[in-house]
Amino acid sequence: MERTTLQAAIASSLRRERERHGISLAELARRAGIAKSTLSQLEAGTGNPGVETLWALAVALDVPFSRIVDPQVEPVHVVRAGDGLAISAEHAPFAAALLSACPPGARRDLHLMTAEPGPARDAHAHIPGTTEHVVVTAGRWRAGPVDAEVELEAGDYIRFPADRPHTYEALAPGSAAVLVMEYA
Repeated sequence: MERTTLQAAIASSLRRERERHGISLAELARRAGIAKSTLSQLEAGTGNPGVETLWALAVALDVPFSRIVDPQVEPVHVVRAGDGLAISAEHAPFAAALLSACPPGARRDLHLMTAEPGPARDAHAHIPGTTEHVVVTAGRWRAGPVDAEVELEAGDYIRFPADRPHTYEALAPGSAAVLVMEYA
């Protein structure tokens, strides 16, 4: 998905979800801990949000992350390596590309994460009951709930409650992993 297409999807999704909750722009910005001007830009399709901002909005709206980026649903969906539009972290060398959003009735999203050694990606708590499943495909990671992080290598799997703060940190260049977000 091109950046302008993603921006339009985010703008439409944020407006739809905010209106569904019956809250003002100012109230959603307050709940998400972001500036009202930032939210206004996002709803206008002109903002360029980091993954932290989008997660904060998803949590404030009590919806899965995928509902914010709202990809088009097709019967057969292929994402070639390197073609998924990655949303970067604001303060860490980390990016995640949504590969598959949960369809109606399902409660999971599938992401491909990539990262380079540097500052950890600190993730806020997601909506209550969220569990993350991670399979490392390349490199080495330190990941998990704050104060209970685990070092992982290619082929390793971790599952942890993501409704509390957690981190992702690449320990080797070219680190990659598949993330399944499971919502209660």
